[in-house]
Amino acid sequence: MSNNKPMIIAHRGAKGMAPENTLGAFQLGLDQGCEGIELDIHLTADGEIVVCHDLTLDRTTNGKGRIVEKKLSEIKTLDAGSWFGDEYKGETIPTLNEVMDLVPDWIMINVEIKYAYEGQIEHKLLDLLKQRSRLNNVVISSFDHKCVRRIKLLEPEAKIGLLYQSNLLDPTAYARSFDVDVYSLHPYYQLLDAEDVQKATESGLYVYPYTANAESDLLRLTQIGVSGIITDYPGRLGALYQGRESQ
Repeated sequence: MSNNKPMIIAHRGAKGMAPENTLGAFQLGLDQGCEGIELDIHLTADGEIVVCHDLTLDRTTNGKGRIVEKKLSEIKTLDAGSWFGDEYKGETIPTLNEVMDLVPDWIMINVEIKYAYEGQIEHKLLDLLKQRSRLNNVVISSFDHKCVRRIKLLEPEAKIGLLYQSNLLDPTAYARSFDVDVYSLHPYYQLLDAEDVQKATESGLYVYPYTANAESDLLRLTQIGVSGIITDYPGRLGALYQGRESQ
């Protein structure tokens, strides 16, 4: 078995055990020993960056409607935790700024851009990362590869990652075809094989597959040498490492 220990990246926080993309979920991920967190961002009507997966408030809060049509003050009145369990009642949708207040700067943050908002989110995100001195430990990923390319052109120090759910013939060649430097690949975990990982890492790319939760999948990804694993259960992955060390 490989001695590789991929970075433990908490998907939307410890999503399997807490309401996703809340401060409670991120804190639980930290408590469980994650080395990185993954989160999703959107813009409010008044131009604030908030952390939520969906375009709308309907699924994860007691509110309704599109985030971009609501001001932050209104969004902050909503409960984003009760749907998961009474112990998380009162959790709110956090701003990205609030998440960075919580998460130490030695923990990597993977910011996924869900929607570019006609380019507005790119400028606002970069401005915030510069203000917070977080450019060096944040990876900005998206399924919108034109969006992350624009980010790299705007700020050469930004680290960009390519999310994809297609079984690409040669992911490394695709990443290297860009006219800007790509930092990482973020494939759907079931589409990843050892050859892809080896070629990517030899080319200097990091590989962060999403979202693996079953022990068999976590072990397979560890064995093929990925750089990090995005998981809903960071504690489970940490326990696998500890169990392997004790054998």
